[in-house]
Amino acid sequence: MIWPFKPNTKKKIAKIEINGAIGSSTRVQVLEALKTVEEKKYPALLLRIDSPGGTVADSQEIYSALRRLGEKIKIVASFGNISASGGVYIGVGANHIVSNPGTITGSVGVIIRGNNLEKLLDKVGVSFQVIKSGPYKDILSFDRNLTPEETDILQQLIDSSYEQFVQTVAEGRNLSVETVKSFADGRIFSGEQALKLGLVDRLGSEEDARRWACELVKLDPEKTECDTIEEPKPLINRLLNGRSQVKSGVGSAINWLEFEMATSGQPLWLYRP
Repeated sequence: MIWPFKPNTKKKIAKIEINGAIGSSTRVQVLEALKTVEEKKYPALLLRIDSPGGTVADSQEIYSALRRLGEKIKIVASFGNISASGGVYIGVGANHIVSNPGTITGSVGVIIRGNNLEKLLDKVGVSFQVIKSGPYKDILSFDRNLTPEETDILQQLIDSSYEQFVQTVAEGRNLSVETVKSFADGRIFSGEQALKLGLVDRLGSEEDARRWACELVKLDPEKTECDTIEEPKPLINRLLNGRSQVKSGVGSAINWLEFEMATSGQPLWLYRP
């Protein structure tokens, strides 16, 4: 007996996950995923964010791409365990934000971290001879303290980046700059507090955010699937994925170390206790 062919008529929305510190590799992956969402003409996107933030320019590029896509489709961001600093910046690029009540969020602000190894180098008898084109060319050098003039220069850089952050949050959340500055002092708060501040729209889980995204484009949440758009992983990674918590923990620590080293001296939109 030949059964009649029944095409799969199940509707779908897209899902993109942003996990961990935001850097250049995150930017590349997310921008490619957003391009796929647009090309495949998904009606809505669920953006799951579980990130403490990261580099400034990478966060800005992801935000800008989200804003452009948000003019064509509905985007609902879902804040996970943590969505702070650059995670917030990216999140306000969505049309709507759903946060768990206990999500760690906020940390709106900028930080530069440098390493001063001057005392250690003195103990081991190591010094550096530096020839530079200007007095500030080796600013944040790890073998000496900052001068007062250098501190002032870096503070001006931080202030400029901070104003960009505040302005974007104000525009993305339809808040006044003064309102945003009232809580944009680096503090963290819960999702419940974020709702009261106007930083998120609703409290709920990832599933609640998915259902809302479906409803915004008039799809039945019960009959709509979610396609996760991600970069294909090598076979060995897929085979090993989830098999070793120790391996995962070590890998996470190594990734953080690499991130810290790669971004030393850079302005960061990052929550790092």
